[in-house]
Amino acid sequence: MDTQTLGAHRAANTGLRMAVHNAKTLKVAMVTGQDLIAKAGSMIAYDGYVQFDAAPADLRRSAEEMVTGEGGKLMLCRGDGDLFLADYGADVLVVHLADEALSVNGATLLACDATLRLAIEPVKGLAKLSGSGLTNLVIRGTGWVALVSRGVPTVLNCAERETYVDPDALIGWTTGLDLKAKRTVKAGALIGRGSGEALQLGFKGQGFVIVQPSEDTGDRFKIRG
Repeated sequence: MDTQTLGAHRAANTGLRMAVHNAKTLKVAMVTGQDLIAKAGSMIAYDGYVQFDAAPADLRRSAEEMVTGEGGKLMLCRGDGDLFLADYGADVLVVHLADEALSVNGATLLACDATLRLAIEPVKGLAKLSGSGLTNLVIRGTGWVALVSRGVPTVLNCAERETYVDPDALIGWTTGLDLKAKRTVKAGALIGRGSGEALQLGFKGQGFVIVQPSEDTGDRFKIRG
């Protein structure tokens, strides 16, 4: 067997809690006492001793449905070893929060440190868009977060200039940005995937927006009628 060729695909020891392996796989360095919340079914491999349990009841009540979709589940991972997660071949993006907050499309959350706080909150600036409240998943605290993108993600700096994105391509943004909605009626058939008006979300301020090169991953926001 050509061990040299196989060696090129071995996971590197980065010394970090979370690291991206071959763009499609997340490697998590599990340590006893440092639990992880992850999308159920995302484990593809692990070494050492890792245990998987149902997510805490308070998290299931508050955020599970939004994170994973109708009928989806979260899991609590604990132990000591290397854990590998993936989500149907999607690209993986790792973010470290330092007493910060990140607002994300819940379906894009792959994993996060269990010490982080997850809550469903209204999207400020868009509270009454189309007559309905819009909510998103907000992750707060200090720790690691792994998101998935259908294709290589793009990170845009909103401090340089006002940035507009298609909500169907939106993964997440740093909280504190000013948001507004912009409708383009005449160009709807050109900008959007369908006909009629097109909706863009505008972001401005000190922070970043993350988008993906796909518009086919389900609901961007949870609608409250």
